[in-house]
Amino acid sequence: MFDFFKKKIAGDSAAKPKKEKAVVKTEKELATERNEPWVHIVSVELDPQNIGNGAFELDWNDKFVTNLVRAGYKGKDDAQMVDQWFQDVCRNVVMETFEQQEANNPRSVGAVQRKNIGGGRSEVS
Repeated sequence: MFDFFKKKIAGDSAAKPKKEKAVVKTEKELATERNEPWVHIVSVELDPQNIGNGAFELDWNDKFVTNLVRAGYKGKDDAQMVDQWFQDVCRNVVMETFEQQEANNPRSVGAVQRKNIGGGRSEVS
Protein backbone atom coordinates (compact mmCIF):
# COMPACT_ATOMS: atom_id res chain seq x y z
CA MET A 1 0.00 0.00 0.00
CA PHE A 2 2.80 2.39 0.82
CA ASP A 3 4.42 1.66 -2.53
CA PHE A 4 1.24 2.81 -4.24
CA PHE A 5 1.38 6.16 -2.38
CA LYS A 6 5.12 6.55 -2.98
CA LYS A 7 4.64 6.03 -6.71
CA LYS A 8 1.65 8.34 -6.75
CA ILE A 9 3.52 11.12 -4.91
CA ALA A 10 6.67 10.65 -6.97
CA GLY A 11 4.64 10.56 -10.16
CA ASP A 12 2.78 13.76 -9.28
CA SER A 13 5.91 15.70 -8.41
CA ALA A 14 7.70 14.51 -11.55
CA ALA A 15 4.71 15.46 -13.69
CA LYS A 16 4.72 19.06 -12.49
CA PRO A 17 6.76 21.30 -14.75
CA LYS A 18 9.67 22.90 -13.01
CA LYS A 19 9.61 26.66 -12.95
CA GLU A 20 12.63 28.15 -14.66
CA LYS A 21 14.25 31.04 -12.92
CA ALA A 22 13.88 34.31 -14.77
CA VAL A 23 17.16 35.44 -16.24
CA VAL A 24 17.86 38.98 -15.14
CA LYS A 25 20.19 40.77 -17.50
CA THR A 26 22.53 43.54 -16.46
CA GLU A 27 22.44 47.02 -17.94
CA LYS A 28 25.67 46.17 -19.75
CA GLU A 29 24.17 43.03 -21.30
CA LEU A 30 21.05 44.90 -22.39
CA ALA A 31 23.06 47.74 -23.95
CA THR A 32 25.30 45.23 -25.71
CA GLU A 33 22.27 43.40 -27.12
CA ARG A 34 20.97 46.74 -28.44
CA ASN A 35 24.43 47.51 -29.88
CA GLU A 36 24.64 50.63 -27.71
CA PRO A 37 27.79 51.97 -26.07
CA TRP A 38 27.83 51.52 -22.31
CA VAL A 39 30.20 52.70 -19.59
CA HIS A 40 29.65 52.66 -15.84
CA ILE A 41 31.49 53.78 -12.72
CA VAL A 42 31.76 50.61 -10.65
CA SER A 43 33.42 52.13 -7.60
CA VAL A 44 35.18 55.20 -6.28
CA GLU A 45 38.03 54.88 -3.81
CA LEU A 46 39.19 57.87 -1.79
CA ASP A 47 42.37 58.24 0.22
CA PRO A 48 41.15 58.97 3.77
CA GLN A 49 44.40 60.84 4.50
CA ASN A 50 44.03 63.04 1.40
CA ILE A 51 40.41 63.28 0.27
CA GLY A 52 41.54 64.92 -2.99
CA ASN A 53 43.22 61.69 -4.11
CA GLY A 54 41.27 58.72 -5.31
CA ALA A 55 40.57 56.28 -8.08
CA PHE A 56 37.61 55.23 -10.18
CA GLU A 57 36.91 51.71 -11.37
CA LEU A 58 35.08 51.68 -14.71
CA ASP A 59 33.35 48.95 -16.70
CA TRP A 60 32.39 49.19 -20.38
CA ASN A 61 31.25 47.19 -23.36
CA ASP A 62 32.92 46.64 -26.73
CA LYS A 63 30.62 49.12 -28.51
CA PHE A 64 31.88 51.88 -26.21
CA VAL A 65 35.48 51.07 -27.13
CA THR A 66 34.54 50.97 -30.83
CA ASN A 67 33.14 54.49 -30.48
CA LEU A 68 36.35 55.64 -28.77
CA VAL A 69 38.43 54.27 -31.66
CA ARG A 70 36.17 56.08 -34.14
CA ALA A 71 36.65 59.28 -32.12
CA GLY A 72 40.42 58.95 -32.49
CA TYR A 73 41.46 57.41 -29.17
CA LYS A 74 44.49 55.14 -29.37
CA GLY A 75 46.12 52.83 -26.90
CA LYS A 76 47.75 49.49 -26.38
CA ASP A 77 44.48 48.09 -24.99
CA ASP A 78 40.87 48.96 -24.24
CA ALA A 79 41.67 50.04 -20.68
CA GLN A 80 44.19 52.60 -21.86
CA MET A 81 41.71 54.12 -24.32
CA VAL A 82 38.96 54.27 -21.69
CA ASP A 83 41.42 55.88 -19.26
CA GLN A 84 42.30 58.55 -21.86
CA TRP A 85 38.59 59.21 -22.43
CA PHE A 86 37.92 59.49 -18.69
CA GLN A 87 40.83 61.91 -18.27
CA ASP A 88 39.39 64.03 -21.10
CA VAL A 89 35.99 64.08 -19.40
CA CYS A 90 37.56 65.12 -16.09
CA ARG A 91 39.68 67.77 -17.81
CA ASN A 92 36.59 69.20 -19.53
CA VAL A 93 34.73 69.39 -16.22
CA VAL A 94 37.65 71.28 -14.66
CA MET A 95 37.88 73.66 -17.62
CA GLU A 96 34.15 74.39 -17.59
CA THR A 97 34.29 75.08 -13.85
CA PHE A 98 37.32 77.35 -14.27
CA GLU A 99 35.71 79.27 -17.15
CA GLN A 100 32.54 79.76 -15.15
CA GLN A 101 34.49 81.02 -12.14
CA GLU A 102 36.43 83.41 -14.36
CA ALA A 103 33.22 84.69 -15.94
CA ASN A 104 31.77 85.34 -12.47
CA ASN A 105 34.94 87.02 -11.16
CA PRO A 106 35.00 90.76 -11.89
CA ARG A 107 38.79 90.77 -11.44
CA SER A 108 39.41 88.09 -14.04
CA VAL A 109 41.75 88.68 -16.95
CA GLY A 110 40.10 90.78 -19.62
CA ALA A 111 37.69 92.50 -17.26
CA VAL A 112 38.11 96.25 -17.15
CA GLN A 113 38.04 97.81 -13.70
CA ARG A 114 37.59 101.56 -13.22
CA LYS A 115 38.40 103.30 -10.00
CA ASN A 116 37.62 106.94 -9.44
CA ILE A 117 40.80 108.57 -8.10
CA GLY A 118 39.31 112.06 -7.87
CA GLY A 119 39.81 115.24 -9.86
CA GLY A 120 37.81 113.83 -12.74
CA ARG A 121 40.32 111.07 -13.25
CA SER A 122 39.91 107.30 -13.22
CA GLU A 123 42.34 104.49 -12.84
CA VAL A 124 41.71 101.71 -15.32
CA SER A 125 43.07 98.25 -14.66
